[in-house]
Amino acid sequence: MKMVASSKLHHAQVMIENMLPYENMLEHILKTFLASEADAKTVFSEERPVKRIALIVFSSNSSLCGGFNANVIKLMMQAMKEYEHLGKENIVIYPIGRKVADKATKLGYPVAGEFSDLADKPNVQQCIEIAMELGRKFLHGELDRVEMFYHHFKSAGSQILTRKTFLPIDITDELERDKERDLSLNIVTKESQEYLKRREQEMQQQHDQQKEQVKPLNDNFIVEPDMDTVLGLLLPKLAHLMLYTALLDSNASEHAARMVAMQTATDNADELLRELNLQYNKSRQQAITNELLDIVGGSINN
Repeated sequence: MKMVASSKLHHAQVMIENMLPYENMLEHILKTFLASEADAKTVFSEERPVKRIALIVFSSNSSLCGGFNANVIKLMMQAMKEYEHLGKENIVIYPIGRKVADKATKLGYPVAGEFSDLADKPNVQQCIEIAMELGRKFLHGELDRVEMFYHHFKSAGSQILTRKTFLPIDITDELERDKERDLSLNIVTKESQEYLKRREQEMQQQHDQQKEQVKPLNDNFIVEPDMDTVLGLLLPKLAHLMLYTALLDSNASEHAARMVAMQTATDNADELLRELNLQYNKSRQQAITNELLDIVGGSINN
């Protein structure tokens, strides 16, 4: 299972790597545009009183991945408790993965649909359809807030449980988020995990020392046809990307968590085998010693 998870993790890392150029370009466009248009706002970024909310929760379809599912379900239940004054009928769950779908159904919350296939086979088109459905409901007032719960894949040894607001979109907050990923390694031995921790600390120190300065390409932007139209095109693309990125992060985190769980299980089994082997040898040696003492005692008496 560890070898299978390692192979799947490699494919998940490749998918994230293929997505990154698009993410970087869209972020660059938005940053340079917002640097000159400080008052850029649309209907998708307006805060309003929360009467009905949707929770997009990313989990897996299968078990044996440590605390991956338990942690995200626990975070979802904390959010449900925060919004319990709205009533269960006003908290809609979009479950990406069978585990969270079963939990939401068991708790009696309305489930928006069946999306378990996405947990195993990430599909950008289906993510766009879900994002468009949520955006349409938000635009028509059927939803006042949408939140996402998933694991951000930072490296094979580090997956960060994340709770993020999907709608309304806070563009500046989204652009300032930690998006660093280590897509080069998929090893989870103790030595590699210690190396990854040291490397993350060094990267964090470098990041603190030299923060990226956003410089617009041009101070005098000419917006055609108008700012609302441009943002109306860019923000849906950002929403699609946010959902697809969370799906890829969750998918990679699941395989990394399963690798760690299987490696831990292997180490525990090896340790148990060593202890049982030592106990067996001690018992065997004790039995041999007792037999020798009986033989020596019998010969002395004779």
